[in-house]
Amino acid sequence: MIEIKHNETQEVLLRIDEEVLDGYHLDNSKLAGADLSNMQFPGATFRNADLRGANFENSNLEGAVLKSADLTRCNFANANLQYADLTNSYLDNAILTEADCSHAILRYTKLTDAECTGTIFLRADMSLINLTGSNCNDANLAHADLRGANMSTSNFNGANFTGANLLDAKMANIQMAGVHMENAIGPQGQVIAPPKLAVSRSRWWEFWK
Repeated sequence: MIEIKHNETQEVLLRIDEEVLDGYHLDNSKLAGADLSNMQFPGATFRNADLRGANFENSNLEGAVLKSADLTRCNFANANLQYADLTNSYLDNAILTEADCSHAILRYTKLTDAECTGTIFLRADMSLINLTGSNCNDANLAHADLRGANMSTSNFNGANFTGANLLDAKMANIQMAGVHMENAIGPQGQVIAPPKLAVSRSRWWEFWK
């Protein structure tokens, strides 16, 4: 028996007569404010679920399906979201600090005013995502698909965009100090070349320079 409790009141929101939740179906569930931290949900489904303010910190959601779920103000800090499907989900004001979203699908997702410092979006499908006002400093978006994404007013200082596709992305008032963009495709379709290496002027015997 697994009990899912409210994160603050400790009220039991759901009792599940199972020992594990791998691949379990929680579609259309009402679990707002649930404490789902440090749990195993690989392959589980949460389609159209109400998960506002739920805590998934340190949980394993690899391959989980959260399509069209309301994840407003959810905490996914350090969570494993590799290959998860969050298509058209609502992640406004969510926390994804240091979460691993490699290969995840976030197409049409609303991820506004979110905390994504150090989040890994490696090869994620983020096409047409809304990232306005989010803090994505030091995030890894290498080879991510960001075509048509709205990234306006967001912070991406120190982020890695190597090989990412930013075609038609909206980037007004964005902060991008110290980013890596080698071989990325820019908003106008231009390929961003790697920086040229400085030519050393030291003589061969001054090898320490």
